[in-house]
Amino acid sequence: MENLLDNIQLIEDEHRNSKVILCKFPYNISMLDAFKKQFPSAKWSKSKEAWYLPDNALYRKRLNVPQKDLLQEKELELYEDNKRALHKFKNALVQKAFSENTKRVYLNEFFQLLKLLKTKSVDSLNTDQLNSYFLYCIQKLKHSENQIYSRMNAVKCYFKLVLHNEVVFQNVIRPKAPKTLPKVLSKQQVALLFKQTNNMKHLLLLKMAYGMGLRISELVTLKVEHINLDRMQVLIQHAKGKKDRYVNFPDSLVRLYLDYLMSYQPRTYVFEGQYGNQYTSRSAQATFKKCMLSAGLKQKIGIHGLRHSFATHLLEAGTDLVFIQKLLGHSQIKTTEIYAKVSTKIISKVKSPLDSL
Repeated sequence: MENLLDNIQLIEDEHRNSKVILCKFPYNISMLDAFKKQFPSAKWSKSKEAWYLPDNALYRKRLNVPQKDLLQEKELELYEDNKRALHKFKNALVQKAFSENTKRVYLNEFFQLLKLLKTKSVDSLNTDQLNSYFLYCIQKLKHSENQIYSRMNAVKCYFKLVLHNEVVFQNVIRPKAPKTLPKVLSKQQVALLFKQTNNMKHLLLLKMAYGMGLRISELVTLKVEHINLDRMQVLIQHAKGKKDRYVNFPDSLVRLYLDYLMSYQPRTYVFEGQYGNQYTSRSAQATFKKCMLSAGLKQKIGIHGLRHSFATHLLEAGTDLVFIQKLLGHSQIKTTEIYAKVSTKIISKVKSPLDSL
């Protein structure tokens, strides 16, 4: 792969109104075969006289091309004071060691405010102006409660980390959070899902999600070295909140896991993409939806529902909430208690007074 790329000239360009990466190299049948094997989706452009690939994060990574700083492109639209504010916020998030996803979300949410302010400095905003802005997001932009919370959290984080001024947010009106319950599958539905999943890799993915109650981010970042079959334990490293924890490896999963290792031979991550890169959350979600469809299950639920199902079924089997909390990696027991509201066995024990008349 590295030798192949050493002989290819990579050029950022546009083709048919789309950003692409041109791959130019002297005609050589063996080299062309190697290139097409590594990049089967590459297309030939007669006008550019080169093969080309979409210019996105995935192909930039595979071609060893530096990732674009999208923030740098966006900031050209901003007033100078707000450009500085954006850079200060970015540095503060880096120093605070937030996850890449949190940094991306917070910077994008903050940018939306800066863009709207035009020549007004964000540092001059007071509580009334912030309330007016969030009201605008609700009434004009039609943002949901979750979107508003995300934007509020980003802006509040800027005032806290950069301006050291949390007082301005004390009287900002936050929308009432909807109290939704997690969506779960019954044990029978989970069994049907597994029965109708014929692909070994997909089956292991789903069984690990359910059998250990893993988040999708924990599932795709799980490494082979973190599974200890001697102790029947799995290290979940750098999970939500940057906390490590151990979970039990299910006895019933050992044979499938060993067969999988022999067939797929993953090098680093348990689940790897076509070219040995880390499996993506999007791919895992798509796999789950495809398997749900094959099993004839029509619930509107994502792969995270297997984690919810794991917790609910443990609770229904009599497992103490404290143990479930530790297995799930929840910081507070209140987060885990929500499964008591989902469990049909717990609710079914409550008899209507009508039945005693």
